[in-house]
Amino acid sequence: MHYDLIIRNGICILPWGEVKTDVGVVAGRIASIDVPSAAEAHEVIDAQGLHVLPGLIDAHVHLRDPGNPAVESIPTGTKAAALGGIATVFDMPNTNPAVTNAEMLRWKQEYASRESYTDFAFYIGATRENTKDLGEFEKFDGVCGIKVFAGSSTGNLMIEDDEGIEAVLRHGHRRVSFHSEDEYRLRARKTQFGQTGMPCCNHSIWRDPECAFLGTRRITALSVKTGRPVHILHTSTEEEFKFLESYRHLVTTEVLANHLTQIAPECYDQLGNLAVMNPPIREERHFEAAWRALQNGMVDVVSSDHAPHSLEAKAKPWPECPSGMTGVQTLVPLMLDHVNAGRLSLTRLVDVMAAGPARVYGMMAKGRLSVGYDADFTLVDMKAERRITNDWIATPAGWSPFDGKEVKGWPKATIVRGKIVMREDEILGEPLGKLVRFLP
Repeated sequence: MHYDLIIRNGICILPWGEVKTDVGVVAGRIASIDVPSAAEAHEVIDAQGLHVLPGLIDAHVHLRDPGNPAVESIPTGTKAAALGGIATVFDMPNTNPAVTNAEMLRWKQEYASRESYTDFAFYIGATRENTKDLGEFEKFDGVCGIKVFAGSSTGNLMIEDDEGIEAVLRHGHRRVSFHSEDEYRLRARKTQFGQTGMPCCNHSIWRDPECAFLGTRRITALSVKTGRPVHILHTSTEEEFKFLESYRHLVTTEVLANHLTQIAPECYDQLGNLAVMNPPIREERHFEAAWRALQNGMVDVVSSDHAPHSLEAKAKPWPECPSGMTGVQTLVPLMLDHVNAGRLSLTRLVDVMAAGPARVYGMMAKGRLSVGYDADFTLVDMKAERRITNDWIATPAGWSPFDGKEVKGWPKATIVRGKIVMREDEILGEPLGKLVRFLP
């Protein structure tokens, strides 16, 4: 058999374990995971010394498109993703204008299909005005699901009350993703932290663990009431992880690399406003709880919540500075470094960054190395030692909270449906991304 691409001599992370084998690709799909030595191909990659992972997925990014291309866009953000070893991204709806109606859904489909360097999916933002249409909107090509901001949003992209959230859960059937902070507690406590110029370490005090826990309890209760499965994004507190142990039949969880890597208050001392994000970086007990949850199977997805802002905007005094950090390009190096430090296995990394997102969101033919699946691969060198630097960051905002951090483990190639998008820190070719397919 003649293949379009063969990846030889790599250690492949298959669903049943690590196997040194050769993988063959035909017409953008995996045709064999045991290619004969005599087989030929149009292109051959020698992956000697490398691990071959399923194409990794960042299921939580804000590419700001439409919005401000001086900060980020779909072309620049997906280049950053590919440079960081990410083959597929899921983009959030809080753009300008927001993705909340059929017109914007169609625009996003067309634009991403033309300009994305990785495969692409996007969320619909739930509003009070579009609630009745969400069941139809979630059927659009490339839609990974509904996103509800139950706290910390602006304009009509906020549904904070039980009646509004329940209405969303009763329209449609796919899993609904939530930013889970209790808006009522945030408003009640804001007067204590509204003075411009207060130290930014107050961010994690204002948006305290109870704020997140209240939100997650309310959303879980409504999930139980309606029978609709939900996904808690950027779960960040010990209390949430313990509580959700009893609701795994309905509730899945995401953890961010930031909450597995940074600790308060040290992060604010080191980074100032660059460390401000929602929900905030928390103290060590929550950091340790996030790792326990990752290690005991409570975590389904690990993502970046890539949310770039300009350095000028981040320099504004707290609390006027915007919340969010860059992260799509550094997600894989950070998590590979954690693997090398013994905090998780490479198989578990693949579980939460490929198989997990595929399972939670109902992706078709992605998330594992299997015959018939899309030929998405992330090739990594587990022995490579590198320093993350701002000049490597492709996002126009131009900075990383991990600037100067030494890591062990680095992405060497990103392959999307059999096409090499990134190799050795270089983007190859033109945009080729397609919309992800999901179960109906």
